[in-house]
Amino acid sequence: MAAIAYILIQYLIIVSQGANSLLKRAVGSDWKGKSSPLIYLIATLSTFWSPWLAQGLYVLVALLWLVPDRRIENVMSEY
Repeated sequence: MAAIAYILIQYLIIVSQGANSLLKRAVGSDWKGKSSPLIYLIATLSTFWSPWLAQGLYVLVALLWLVPDRRIENVMSEY
């Protein structure tokens, strides 16, 4: 649910700021933000067949976000 809330709030901020928003430029394609809910969904569905796979996928998402995401900081430092 946190991943879905993240995507939703990011989308709403970008819509409210318009097409040329700094946030839109900063996040770009946002592959981590968009892939996380998908991986969570796959992990949830895979619990019926392989709990170990599901746990591995949850760990994968955590590891993806362990690396700091400096995109927003980099765009804001230009101003």
